[in-house]
Amino acid sequence: MAFWEQKSLAELSTQEWESLCDGCGKCCLNKLIDDDTEELHYTNAACKLLDEQSCGCRHYDTRFQHVPQCTAITADNIAELTWLPDSCAYRRLHLGRGLAAWHPLISGSKDAMHQAGISVQGKVVNEERVRDIEDHIVLWPLKDLD
Repeated sequence: MAFWEQKSLAELSTQEWESLCDGCGKCCLNKLIDDDTEELHYTNAACKLLDEQSCGCRHYDTRFQHVPQCTAITADNIAELTWLPDSCAYRRLHLGRGLAAWHPLISGSKDAMHQAGISVQGKVVNEERVRDIEDHIVLWPLKDLD
C-alpha cells in the first residue's frame, strides 16, 4: 500500500508531503473572487516565479522572499484552501478521493499529467505581462480527471 493510502496528510514526512505535489502549477495562477457573488475565477496569469515549461517554481526554497503573499500548503491549512483546484493531489486526498491515474506518483512521470491537460504547461502568461487581469479569466484549471 502506498504511503498516501497508509497515512493521513498530517502524518506525512516532509519528503512524502512534497512528493504528493503533482507539479501542475495551478496553485500558482492568479485567482479573482467576485465581490458580489464570492465566486472564484481562475486566470491564466501565472506567478512571476513559475517556469511555464516545467510548471515548477524557479525559486521554490526562497519563494516567500520573492513573493511574500505566496501560500504554503500544509496539512494544517488544506481545509481552508478552497481555491485549490479539485485536481490538486492535496485537495483530492483531503476529500478522500485518492490520486488520479495521471498523477506522477501513479504514472511514473509528469508526462501523463501534461498530456491529460491538467498542468499549466503552454497555457499561461507571466503576471508581469498582464495589464487587465479580468481579461485573463479561464475555465481550463477546473479540469479534473480520475
